Amino acid sequence: MTASAHDRAVPVTIRILDKEYRIACAPEEQHGLIDSARLLDERMREVRQNGRVIGADRIAVMAALNLVYELMRERDAIKEQHHRLQAIQDRLSEAIETPQSEASEPPQDPAGLDAANDKV
Repeated sequence: MTASAHDRAVPVTIRILDKEYRIACAPEEQHGLIDSARLLDERMREVRQNGRVIGADRIAVMAALNLVYELMRERDAIKEQHHRLQAIQDRLSEAIETPQSEASEPPQDPAGLDAANDKV
């Protein structure tokens, strides 16, 4: 955070697993922080309800690992979609360029129709 951003920071109270935390953030980031805290709280509660992990710190680590894993999968899916779109764009560019280069050349007809010699 820059000095000016730090001066504008406002304290925001979030609640995760029944504990309150006060975090300073820029006003424009407040909704994102609250949404992130809500998601983290939900995930931590899910981990705790599964009953396999005991202790808030371990629950937090497991929830964080699950969230990071999902984030990485989404990132990989976006990269794959980007590669597919790039391939489609390349094929479209080739398809558009090919007819244009052929259209600039006059059509050659081997029969060579001559309107002056045609009879009606």
